[in-house]
Amino acid sequence: ARLPTVEHPFKGSPAARWGDGTAGIHLPPARATGWMSKSQVARALARSRDFLAASSLDEDVLRGQRPTEAIALINPRQQDVQDYLAAAFRTPSRKNDPLLLFSRFPKDEVRPVGDVVKTRGRITFREGKRGAVEVVSDVTYVYPVVRAAGGSDEVARTIVRREVVMSWDDPARVITRPGTLSLVSYKADFTNGGCDNDTGYFTPTFGSQRVGTGSGDGPEVDPYDRSTSMDDRMREAAGVGCGTATRS
Repeated sequence: ARLPTVEHPFKGSPAARWGDGTAGIHLPPARATGWMSKSQVARALARSRDFLAASSLDEDVLRGQRPTEAIALINPRQQDVQDYLAAAFRTPSRKNDPLLLFSRFPKDEVRPVGDVVKTRGRITFREGKRGAVEVVSDVTYVYPVVRAAGGSDEVARTIVRREVVMSWDDPARVITRPGTLSLVSYKADFTNGGCDNDTGYFTPTFGSQRVGTGSGDGPEVDPYDRSTSMDDRMREAAGVGCGTATRS
């Protein structure tokens, strides 16, 4: 009775009470910081959330297309990130994994259920280097999917928690394109997206496939628990292989 259905894809999940899309991502009140006025900070916060939407909520991106709108918001002069993006979409690997920043599913294998992604998270900001405004996002996304094959109605959920640190640099001090952000850091922790996955797409497992597969090598983890910082969560997961989710 608590299993998700196509009509109720978040049944049995804490995410049923979370916000829809960007409504679940809290923005703080703006204040003048670094080189930016209060109104400029407000715009930077809104544009940062736009980047999260374009990278993690866009319907076309979820169906495997290239995240062109999100990429357009990234400083084209930030060469290390441009190199990462080129490699991530040409030859994805553990080092150059597009899933660190973007949510994508292989359209020939799975498809999203409905048009709602549940979210819970927050955006904060602070003054960074050279007077920049650094925006920190820590958001959990819940994606319900079914197999792409016609008539499939078994729902699985992929749960992704991402922390992305974005810098809105002062053009007078840093070579940048106005209106774009520089990426300071990005990290992701995901459940039911594929263990040791370097395909460039989330590859969820459905209930019937999990029978007899056993547990992962790592500790048990509640993917909905946000009480642990991302740094602590990544330290716990380092070097222990794939963990076991206590629920999805």
